[in-house]
Amino acid sequence: MSEAAAIIDALKRNLKRRGITYRDVARKVGLSEASVKRVFASRTFTLQRLEAICAAVGLSVGELIRSVAAPQDPHSHYLSIEQEELLASDRRLLACFYLLLNGHGSPQILEKMQLSERELRSLYVKLDAAKLIHLEPKLKARLRAGPVISWRAKGPVYALYEKMVKTELLQSEFQGPLEALHFRSAEISEASAKILTRKLEQLTRDFAELAALDVNLPANEKRSVALLLAFRPWVFSLFESLQRS
Repeated sequence: MSEAAAIIDALKRNLKRRGITYRDVARKVGLSEASVKRVFASRTFTLQRLEAICAAVGLSVGELIRSVAAPQDPHSHYLSIEQEELLASDRRLLACFYLLLNGHGSPQILEKMQLSERELRSLYVKLDAAKLIHLEPKLKARLRAGPVISWRAKGPVYALYEKMVKTELLQSEFQGPLEALHFRSAEISEASAKILTRKLEQLTRDFAELAALDVNLPANEKRSVALLLAFRPWVFSLFESLQRS
């Protein structure tokens, strides 16, 4: 498969994951639905048209190309910018969506969030309108995304909760069961740094795969966990202060 064909296929997958139809794309980019279908079928994309459709989906062309170059994780998905903005604007909506992602049904969500059925239905209606779930009879919801979401770096949800998550997660001695904190610092080559980066990426894929496997387990057999990975060029400030001295 050519690189161009792989990019178009990746764009199709993004449309499907986000519940965006060719009709939706046509409306956003100012083309007829037939024209959009013809462009995808013939794969006759100019760069300008590709940028316009990516913008309609909530992606940048760079993100789309990187998704083709990187190993694909079938369990982890990005949401559109509009979907992230909606969730970031309403904490109850985000909490409800998080519980759905983790396999909780309506009775559990009602209990955990202390909602009335009317309040929960109102949240479901918003999630359904955003094409994050299918709202079904008898207050049932079927996910249209996930089961693991990769929040867009510096996106609406990430920007809103980044500081809170980092602060709260690190408020521990990391000595208890299922807790681990490992810190290493050394001087290594660029080649070694790239190998470590790939290993960290694989660990995030492993996390997503295990979460997907466990999503339908009973609630009493699961617990909420968090994984924070950090890796960057860095010099301990102690050494910098010694150099200045």
